[in-house]
Amino acid sequence: MMIEKRQKETAEIRDRIEGYLKRSGLASRAPRVVPLTGDASDRRYFRLLLPNTASIVLSVHSVAFEFDTLPFVNVARLFAEMPVPIPRVIGHADDLGVLALEDLGDVTLQAHLGAATPAEHAALYRQSVALIATLQRRGMELSSPRYLPYSIAFDVEKLTWEMDFFIRHFLEAYRGVTLTPAAGEALRAEFALLVELLASEPRVLCHRDYHSRNLMLHDGRLYIIDFQDARMGPDTYDLVSLLRDSYLDLAENTVDELIAYFLALKGSAGADEEFRRRFDIMALQRNLKALGTFGYQTTSRRNPVYIQYIPRTLRYVRTNLARLPEFEALRDELSRHIDEFR
Repeated sequence: MMIEKRQKETAEIRDRIEGYLKRSGLASRAPRVVPLTGDASDRRYFRLLLPNTASIVLSVHSVAFEFDTLPFVNVARLFAEMPVPIPRVIGHADDLGVLALEDLGDVTLQAHLGAATPAEHAALYRQSVALIATLQRRGMELSSPRYLPYSIAFDVEKLTWEMDFFIRHFLEAYRGVTLTPAAGEALRAEFALLVELLASEPRVLCHRDYHSRNLMLHDGRLYIIDFQDARMGPDTYDLVSLLRDSYLDLAENTVDELIAYFLALKGSAGADEEFRRRFDIMALQRNLKALGTFGYQTTSRRNPVYIQYIPRTLRYVRTNLARLPEFEALRDELSRHIDEFR
């Protein structure tokens, strides 16, 4: 039954791609369509290899959309106004759910770091941090109800939903923990303290998923992708996503240096201790949310690729719980159900 469903979905996507190729005039150029590795969303990606011209990436959405109200397009317009480097939109077919984008290649920041020299590694991360500072500074200057990110935020409701997502998909579904009503209530009470603290912070523009897989190296420059969920949140959020990245390790002295660099860019040098505490608290929530995502992908989407990133993410959480004595009660509650925190 599952195989039949996937075959039907594949055939439907193929038909939609062929429809876009005919409508755009690209079919006459006999492009080769190559599937690309997707992300954790329900979008599918394909590369169009065209003779004697640059290739194109097709983002095939699960449903039809209206181009002018598509979050990706709305945020792209905001980012282009800053400007920060993002892929150009080349074409679209709303009824087919197809968006055609500039092809930035296959080299993510994560992939490039394996071949980078220490100097290149440092330069790319400084570039990544500088882009966050630009998003925050220009994001404040360009604030407007025309852009979707200014109307949504990491508020109590959103952050609480993410902690419930962790409980449901990591603790219960992936780890097989059965929470008693009392245990669930105790854990949620501790999460509420974390959530309220983060939701009360002043808000800046956040990419929302700013890590090494969403930064592409193209023509010697980093480009930002997967930005459609941008919203308002703490000034630590994107930096945490980058420096407490579930997909790779950074040396602690590198993390310290990059935090100092970020504060210098913001003109906040000297606020290291206070910012670092807020950074660690944000990392605690962000990494718990990531565990929920990995559990969901593994158990609900039947996608085991994310299992390899769970140990590193658990280590991040354990380290931050040890650093933050004010969350000792949360550590106690989590350690009742997760061996790695004991």
